[in-house]
Amino acid sequence: MKNNIISIIIPAYNEEKNIYLIYSRLEKLLRNYLDYEIIFIDDGSTDNTLNHIKDIRQSNARVHYLVFSRNFGHQNALKAGFDFSRGNCVISLDADLQHPPELIVEMIDKWKQGFDIVYTIREDDKRSSLLKRVTSDLFYKIINLLSDLNVKKGAADFRLLDRKVVDVLKKFNEHFLFYRGLVSWLGFKKYAIKYAPNERFGGKSKYSLKRMISFALNGITSFSIRPLRVSIFLGLFLSIISFCYGFYAVFMKLFTNRAISGWASVLTSVLFIGGMQFMFLGILGEYLGKLFMESKRRPNYIIKDDSFRENNKTIF
Repeated sequence: MKNNIISIIIPAYNEEKNIYLIYSRLEKLLRNYLDYEIIFIDDGSTDNTLNHIKDIRQSNARVHYLVFSRNFGHQNALKAGFDFSRGNCVISLDADLQHPPELIVEMIDKWKQGFDIVYTIREDDKRSSLLKRVTSDLFYKIINLLSDLNVKKGAADFRLLDRKVVDVLKKFNEHFLFYRGLVSWLGFKKYAIKYAPNERFGGKSKYSLKRMISFALNGITSFSIRPLRVSIFLGLFLSIISFCYGFYAVFMKLFTNRAISGWASVLTSVLFIGGMQFMFLGILGEYLGKLFMESKRRPNYIIKDDSFRENNKTIF
């Protein structure tokens, strides 16, 4: 039987309407365990999110907060939670209540049975737009095709990690973090739980189409160089096609005395090949850009305030 010191980490960005409710639901669950802590990571909020968290801490010293100097993003907020957590297991979930907190009880039970990672898989939400469902499906198919990962469709950042898994994750200081891929890549003994997402209680989603595309590109390029290899083979294929077409044109001119006319076909070919070249340069640029950012060794986040060490300004 494992000793129960449970850490809950919750990234929050402009979630003032959800803080009290998610705390209330978590506290009812966690009071049945020997020891716990709830760590809110304020990811540069501009509303009253932090004030609400501080109010809660006044009545419960097990509630902690980390305040970023600006918005560093959801994945870096998760890293901060992992870095400061002290639990034998660490559970991460979003503040918008789409991740049902009541599922934590089952997650802890599976952890006690010996699973190192208990992750959740989101079932299809018919309330989501068709575009979001299609792009989500496409994302998981592409990332598994172009990398050495096996990320389950619908995998979310709502998961439980054993302390030994968290200690390994804390060693990763990559600038472009993608925890869904990292957790899959690590191995360890896993168990999956399916869940139906709740409706967002308050506020609005922070993942715009632009952010979703950036998140997908980051996930794909963080774990594989296959896009570069695909560009090599596709470029080779286009070169062969172009050579065959050129040979055909010369043959028609010399042996049939018929020149191939038509600027449209030539222009189409040039634009197509030019477009492919720009795509290949973009793929190459993505990898070079990541190398450039990683070489700077900048911190993943900057903390301007926290409840762990009063008046301390910490950089990780």
